[in-house]
Amino acid sequence: MTESALARPARVAGRIALWAVVACAVLTLIAIGWVGARGAIAADHLRSAQSSASDVVAQIDDPAAVAAAIASVADDANAAQALTSDPVWELVEGTPWLGPQLRAVSAVAASVDLVAREALTPLAEVASSLSPTAFQPIDGRINLDAFVAVQDVSAEAASSMRGASDAVTDANSAAVIGPLREVVDEVEALLDTTGRATDALARASVLLPEMLGQDGPRDYLVIFQNNAEWRSLGGIAGALAQIRTNDGAMRLGTQDYAASFGRFDPAVMELEADVAAIYGEYPVRFMHNVTQVPDFAVSGQIARTMWVDKHGTELDGVISLDPVALSYILEATGPIELPSGDQLTSENAVSLLLNEVYKRYPDPTEQNAFFSETTSAVFGALAGGRFDASALLGALARAGEENRVLLWSAHEDDQAVLADTTLVGGLPKTDARATSFGVYLNDGTGSKMDFYQEVTTVAEWETCAPPVEGTTSGTATLALTIANRAPDSGLPEYITGGGIYGVEPGSAKTVGYVYLPTGFDLLDAAISTEDGLGGGSHDGHRVVSFDVTLAPGDSVTVSVSAQSEGPTGAQLKVRQTPTVNADVTPTVGTCL
Repeated sequence: MTESALARPARVAGRIALWAVVACAVLTLIAIGWVGARGAIAADHLRSAQSSASDVVAQIDDPAAVAAAIASVADDANAAQALTSDPVWELVEGTPWLGPQLRAVSAVAASVDLVAREALTPLAEVASSLSPTAFQPIDGRINLDAFVAVQDVSAEAASSMRGASDAVTDANSAAVIGPLREVVDEVEALLDTTGRATDALARASVLLPEMLGQDGPRDYLVIFQNNAEWRSLGGIAGALAQIRTNDGAMRLGTQDYAASFGRFDPAVMELEADVAAIYGEYPVRFMHNVTQVPDFAVSGQIARTMWVDKHGTELDGVISLDPVALSYILEATGPIELPSGDQLTSENAVSLLLNEVYKRYPDPTEQNAFFSETTSAVFGALAGGRFDASALLGALARAGEENRVLLWSAHEDDQAVLADTTLVGGLPKTDARATSFGVYLNDGTGSKMDFYQEVTTVAEWETCAPPVEGTTSGTATLALTIANRAPDSGLPEYITGGGIYGVEPGSAKTVGYVYLPTGFDLLDAAISTEDGLGGGSHDGHRVVSFDVTLAPGDSVTVSVSAQSEGPTGAQLKVRQTPTVNADVTPTVGTCL
């Protein structure tokens, strides 16, 4: 056989290989074009579904209004899922660059479809029975049957919403780019917001009937924290009131004040060794200090024990709120007339209750009388149903997000329902989604000077690795600045403390604690004054402590730097002592 004859099969094989490559390239281009065209159409459907879903969320208590919107969400979501689940699409999902884009689109389509079918539709069907007005007492009683009727549906909807939200979050990686990233981000935010609302409904439908005495009378202690004198969870436990609930009705009982409890000797209970090493025994000896421990599950139990010891009345739980939360509630009730002749409003509640009252009444007995009258007047408005129900729910939601409303239940089932919500007032939690610092502030002046103190907190990633499945690793920093904005003179002794603990009148002493995220090592800590820093540990958190005294006009900055030991949530969060500054929140960052 000639050499040319031998070469002919090789050339044929070469041509076949070439044509195979060309064919693969053409098929790839066709597949990409196919996927691109279907993806563009699917994205349009998703945008439409997102818009309709927003309408549903805004009007969920009006079934007639949302019926068409839900149908639109379902149609668009179904169309988007069909466009993003054919064999060609699934094949291209395996490619290195296009894959993440396509997986994000298909995850969003499937998730929105799931939400439409298993969350929004059943919720809308029962929403008319649990509109905001269901929270409004009629003849002094809230109808508990309305909450019981939606327990199963709201639980199933919340579960579907969590699944959908998790799927989109997992698909929304750093590899998703451009306009697609914006769409996925928007859907992720919508699912997160709606998911939290749905979860809150599911928990409330179970918890409220129990707390409101569905199975018999219950008694709760309400603590009014005073943010003018800081404690870790907000402020000292100042005014106290017992509330009895029974079959949906509420009655105000005994009122008291922390100052009347004196010192408990021996301590009412024993703190864990790491907690006692940081806070000493003050939280378990003085009612004023029960909220010094930054875990309301502990604070609530201490307060309950102290109340029972003095009054002999068993309690089913402890609730806490502050005057800032009350100012939100007053947006729902409108102005409330007080026996003193004052008109308590959302605009003046904080200044009146945390500052003006001490200027007006130097005698603590008169102060307490004013607080009692205020408590009775506000309770009367709420128990009497004199409020806008939608506005009240919004007010409580806002206060809860700011850690201004806290709840501990002596009933394990109730406490389990509260788990993982802001209401439990627990330590900062770090997981695969978020990395959380804690900043807790306590007054050391024995005064009401914290009304004048301003706090600024900034947390950011100094270095971090690109997130993988929502987690990252790196170095996070936190900078905390406290400034004393008090006037140089003219404040009464009750506000300044009069130098009772060796602090110059007008100055403010703060004992603070910065809790590092769990799984983080401390790299560095510094303070901008000559004061020193201390430390400790609490339930897996490394703690940096400081003690500073600021004259009027002075400020101090405490900064810490911490390194993650392993993968951690890419979003930084800060759980911080709520102060009188309602409009100032920590600045946080996300590793992108």
